[in-house]
Amino acid sequence: MTTTRLGLAGCAMALAVLAACGGPGAEPPTAAAPQGALADKRAVAEVARDAKMERAPLLRGATQMGSRLVYAPAAQERETYDPITGNQVARVAEQPVSTFSIDVDTASYSNVRRFIENGRLPPGDAVRIEELVNYFDYDYPAADSQARPFSLTTELAPTPWNPKTHLLHIGLKGYEVAKAERPAANLVFLLDVSGSMNSPDKLPLVKRSLRLLTNELGPEDRVAIAVYAGAAGVVLEPTPGDRKAKIAMALDKLRAGGSTAGGQGLELAYALAAENFNKAGINRVILATDGDFNVGITDPRQLEDFIARKRESGVTLSILGFGRGNYNDALMERLTNAGNGNAAYIDSLMEARKVLVEELDSTLLTIAKDVKIQIEFNPQTVSEYRLVGYENRLLKREDFDNDKVDAGDIGAGHSVTAIYEIALVGDGGERLPPLRYQPSAKGQFDFVDELAFLKLRFKQPGGNNSELIQASIRVEDIKPDLVETSQNFRFAAAVAAFGQLLRGGTDMEDFAMADAIALARNARGEDRWGYRSEFIRLAALAESLSK
Repeated sequence: MTTTRLGLAGCAMALAVLAACGGPGAEPPTAAAPQGALADKRAVAEVARDAKMERAPLLRGATQMGSRLVYAPAAQERETYDPITGNQVARVAEQPVSTFSIDVDTASYSNVRRFIENGRLPPGDAVRIEELVNYFDYDYPAADSQARPFSLTTELAPTPWNPKTHLLHIGLKGYEVAKAERPAANLVFLLDVSGSMNSPDKLPLVKRSLRLLTNELGPEDRVAIAVYAGAAGVVLEPTPGDRKAKIAMALDKLRAGGSTAGGQGLELAYALAAENFNKAGINRVILATDGDFNVGITDPRQLEDFIARKRESGVTLSILGFGRGNYNDALMERLTNAGNGNAAYIDSLMEARKVLVEELDSTLLTIAKDVKIQIEFNPQTVSEYRLVGYENRLLKREDFDNDKVDAGDIGAGHSVTAIYEIALVGDGGERLPPLRYQPSAKGQFDFVDELAFLKLRFKQPGGNNSELIQASIRVEDIKPDLVETSQNFRFAAAVAAFGQLLRGGTDMEDFAMADAIALARNARGEDRWGYRSEFIRLAALAESLSK
């Protein structure tokens, strides 16, 4: 769909007329509207109708759990998740190299929390372990400059759930940008106002969440709001970030109703972002939806292709997932990966504050793109390995050096963690049976004091050619006892254990949820916002639900 400037103005004018008249039967002028935009007059009228925003309905069907409203499960659920097959143990002699893209999404953790707080264990395919681990901040050393935009930390110690193996902990920390130094932002809020969003934990929570984000913006920032239901339209032309009352008024007038033309909405949002493109700033579409696209472009592959093409223009995509019952996690995960963006699941206003206030710079500002990790294990010292999580981010070995292969981005101040479980030669921790004709590992090598060689590739935000970081992991780096490890190491291991147990725990030996809780409790650390304490309570509740 090609959206002209005249067409966008016509959409806004039509919606303004409706709001002023205040009646659902009022018809917008049609001469200025482009073909396709505002075609479904009833849906657009419902979007622009001046809804009465009362707080009492937001509590309907909800109970209080701490600072969070917990909604009762839907009677019939049709949530969609991509299947996850856990990474298998690999023999180093046969497959010495492991390659994957980093992932900074956190949607899986808050979605898992929603299940557990509603009295149910989540389906295994909803549990992406890397997103559980990366939900938490880790105090890795900060990067010194944008020239090398993240620091690299490694730590190696015995595995909590298997004394015969070790965990290799890899941590990245993005360069932190002072709030005053954040570039101006050109933001387009693309909001799903279809009938499926007519629920207290959907559109009403969307509006309250985006008000929090708006409060963080300044006069140099710009916000536009596009909506989609049976058709797509613009309800707010690009507006300075300090015009908070005007932005809030546009949000308040939104009302859910109609079908879901998500593909058409994406086209309109990207057109708005391109029209107001800031060459020196942040250009991002923020999509808030339950992912239930059912009109227009609905084929995930077509949507992915469209978004992948648009990312080359410099406009990135963030997705905020809302609601339950019809939540399409699979589609939102794919679209985020295609759009060089990040995904979060908003189950409460507290979670919205975490993502859109505390972590605003991480959410909006990319400091490194297409970040890939490749590690080569030394068969002299390591016999087997298993990557914990990142199942949908695996890359081919040759993809690492191919700058045309897309990978994940890191935002300002983001911390990213990856964990391998490895079996050292001679420790008896191997899970695979020995091969009859396997060559001896006692050949002549020059690196007998090394366990592995770690490589990272990344591009600067505006660059096309990748840069390389390399580091060796040495035998002498092994810490002999878990008590000697950092709080980062132990807490990340506890969260990884929690995720594996939720997915069946086939590689967890006799390690139980109570053990994960004890490990996390002893590694809680400062916990400024209480997220680690909340995790301990969540794991305890999951333990009770599993009995």
